[in-house]
Amino acid sequence: MRNFREILENDSVYVFDGAIGTRFYDKGIYINRSYDELNLNAPDLVREVHEEYVRAGADIIETNSFGATRHKLKQYSLENKLHEINLAAAQIARQAAGEDIFVAGAIGPLDLRIEPYGPTSFEEAQEMFAEQVRPLLEGGVDLFILETFSDLSEIQQAIRAVRNLCDLPIVAQITIQTDGKTVFGATPEIFTKRLEDWGADVVGVNCGVGPTHILNALETMRGVTDLKLSAQPNAGLPRDVQGRQFYMCSPEYMSKFAKRFIKAGAKFIGGCCGTTPKHIKLIADSVRAVSPRASRSAPSQPAKVIETKIPVVEVEPISPLVRSHWSRKVALGEFVTSVEVLPPKGIAAENTLKNIALLKDAGVDAVNIPDGPRAQTRMSAQATAILVEQKLGIEAVLHYCCRDRNLLGMMSDLLGAAALGLHNLLIITGDPPKMGPYPDATAVFDIDSIGLTNMVNKLNHGLDLGNNPIGEPTAFSIGVGVNPGALNLEEEIRRFEWKVEAGAEYAITQPVYDTEQLREFMEKIAHVKIPIIAGIFPLVSSRNAEFMHNEVPGVRVTQDILDRMRKASDISKEHAREEGLQIAREALTEVRDLIHGVQVSAPFGNVKYALQVFDVLEEFRTRRAETVAIP
Repeated sequence: MRNFREILENDSVYVFDGAIGTRFYDKGIYINRSYDELNLNAPDLVREVHEEYVRAGADIIETNSFGATRHKLKQYSLENKLHEINLAAAQIARQAAGEDIFVAGAIGPLDLRIEPYGPTSFEEAQEMFAEQVRPLLEGGVDLFILETFSDLSEIQQAIRAVRNLCDLPIVAQITIQTDGKTVFGATPEIFTKRLEDWGADVVGVNCGVGPTHILNALETMRGVTDLKLSAQPNAGLPRDVQGRQFYMCSPEYMSKFAKRFIKAGAKFIGGCCGTTPKHIKLIADSVRAVSPRASRSAPSQPAKVIETKIPVVEVEPISPLVRSHWSRKVALGEFVTSVEVLPPKGIAAENTLKNIALLKDAGVDAVNIPDGPRAQTRMSAQATAILVEQKLGIEAVLHYCCRDRNLLGMMSDLLGAAALGLHNLLIITGDPPKMGPYPDATAVFDIDSIGLTNMVNKLNHGLDLGNNPIGEPTAFSIGVGVNPGALNLEEEIRRFEWKVEAGAEYAITQPVYDTEQLREFMEKIAHVKIPIIAGIFPLVSSRNAEFMHNEVPGVRVTQDILDRMRKASDISKEHAREEGLQIAREALTEVRDLIHGVQVSAPFGNVKYALQVFDVLEEFRTRRAETVAIP
């Protein structure tokens, strides 16, 4: 058996196989099935596809294991067969390859968001990849190919998983879009150097786009690395023909680009989605015509090199002390006050602005503007915040959620908010649409609040998601939500720690009614050194109390408070409102020594009612007395 590392030392060009899934589909296996399970229930079919590519001239075939990770298999209730599926994948490919063809253990993305853009930790991701690596090793693969990755953090964990278990060569391939970047904005210069630094033996691009864009990327990559390069394009971009997706690049067209890939420095060439044994046959013919293996005396084709330097970005973040009044007080540990006011339901904002003006007059530090709370349709929080700051001169804390926007939309929104002068953010995941009046509306959730925190922190350092410079950095004060009443408190604390690690500078809690619960929670997060601002929501009726307790996630209203509100509501609406106000004042008084600020919600937009909660704070009593004393 030959050692794959030996061929890394020569100048020959080698051919990978083409799409396995495309061939399964051509043979009548529809995409609603797990193609990885075919290793167990249709091994002859899998072997047949491998042998087709061997006959077509492939030097390296990939195992049928691209989607055989735990999370992907779980969608078909196959997670318990993970080891068996991957082992069979390697064994079937090994049988088809014989002694002369190399077998690459194919590993694709997890189909999960990992930190810093999701809840799955690096360690968890690495172990998920390791679960695949072990049986593929047991089955006798010669190398590993990590392909179709967009998230650099994710492929880093895949590389680590392989390296921790063996020293077999690694081909690491990234997927790009038509602009030449990953969906996270990483350029070929960036991801090439990262893959090299992390220990890949071959770096390349595959899937996503056709030959033209792959060639452009290769020419750039050649200028920043001496590693061998690989290219496995799709057969063009898919076209919809009467509901079916077709890839339109002919085998002849792909073979022409194979020669161009070689001139650009590629040493490993194959195909991805839409490519068949016919494509690989002509690609192999083109490779044999120019590869040093065909004629050792023939001069090798000079690679077209584009000299590219990775920009070194050293942007000093703007100090929290000068970003905003709110940011300065939070950074200095001073007590901050805010009131949450919902955006208007229509385009007329006059009444909302009139109520918010009362907050400025009362000396409240900021107004909190929720972003589509409970999935209700209102004016955008961002537009409301801009109106508040421009027309009233009081600072806004903009709630910004992940629910409604993809990565590009969020990036655009945040850059626009910074340009328009918004500096205070509360980053939240967002209530799911099914909570609101439009349950058929779809949620995006490209990333969660942890990932969004990391995104904003990057912007504050002058970088976009792909670590590309944006020029002047943003100056956001980064707040996050935290829930002392979470059912899974351990998970809540773990996510809170990740938010702080991602760049959170303060946190605002869910409405607090159980003050003892908050006190216990604060003890558990004492090691996390950022200011905590308590949420306070003054109740207005017994029904309101029951709603908060039973229908607002993460809020716990104690039985004592439920009883008090029920008794007061039995007397009159006025008694209920006074009792709710007293309960809110008591809660604020009881937790004052624990917190660095308070956010009081204005029930049904009643700002005057919310302001009365602040009467228990000495600074507000003093201010109100001074106001009354003025003639």
